[in-house]
Amino acid sequence: MESNTGREKVVVAQDLTKVFDGLTAVKGISFTVERGERVGFLGPNGAGKTTTIRMLYGMSPPTTGSLSVLGLDVRDDIRDIKRRIGVVPQETNLDTDLSVRENLEVYANYFGIPKKPASERIHELLAFMQLEERADTMVDTLSGGMKRRLLLARALLNNPELLILDEPTTGLDPQARHLIWDRLKSLQEQNVTLILTTHYMDEASRLCDRIIIMDEGSIIAEGIPLDLIETHVSSEALEIRVAEGQREALQELLVPKSEYFETQQDTYVFFARAADELMQAVKDAGFEIEYALLRRSTLEDVFLKLTGRRLRD
Repeated sequence: MESNTGREKVVVAQDLTKVFDGLTAVKGISFTVERGERVGFLGPNGAGKTTTIRMLYGMSPPTTGSLSVLGLDVRDDIRDIKRRIGVVPQETNLDTDLSVRENLEVYANYFGIPKKPASERIHELLAFMQLEERADTMVDTLSGGMKRRLLLARALLNNPELLILDEPTTGLDPQARHLIWDRLKSLQEQNVTLILTTHYMDEASRLCDRIIIMDEGSIIAEGIPLDLIETHVSSEALEIRVAEGQREALQELLVPKSEYFETQQDTYVFFARAADELMQAVKDAGFEIEYALLRRSTLEDVFLKLTGRRLRD
């Protein structure tokens, strides 16, 4: 199927619903993903993003609605779909009784890759993920970062057209996260389509061409990261705290000049296209400033505005 941009649609979901024991986890969502795109699903815990991802690779069949991946129906053609995709699951499901290399060899056999090409591909992927020196190490002795890198190497064994990643860097240190980011970015040159979920807004901003934000089983916003920022909060922000007796006056001064504002305990955040002008207005009015920070607005600002600050279990 071709899109209006001329690119093939590798995922088409229409009115997709998933019900577990009477609870509707995904509520009739529709979306598409084009070949070569990098799409991120964001949402608080329980939003339905992981359930959506799992439907894509056959872990959880849809209850109602239609879902095609690479032109194939997930209900009827999941075996053919799995041959052409790679999956990095949220859980680490490596075989701890095997070495790093053996884990990859077993997976290569699963895909029916002949021994010699498999050996060459494994060598290439170990180098790609900086695991060459750990090739004969038992998996249960690896660090968390190495295990995530091995999961990614495993997902790439079959040269997938579509790579699906469910929170690929959760719990990793900054060095490991950046290495995985670099490797994922390099896949764009090979026109590999990426779909990922993440709780890290900076990860989504760095890796994704387009963001889909979910909450309570529905899609509540979708778009290019910069467009989402401009649409929902504006491009710049002023974080400011003034003396307690001046807070009401601060709101009266800046709210009319802002496109959106929120409070974070005793600190205000005002969003505008030119936050420095807000800062100057505060100084000119003679407020007693206890704290102030001018910054660019972020995807996290959008996320918190749309989904709220309430903790989700």
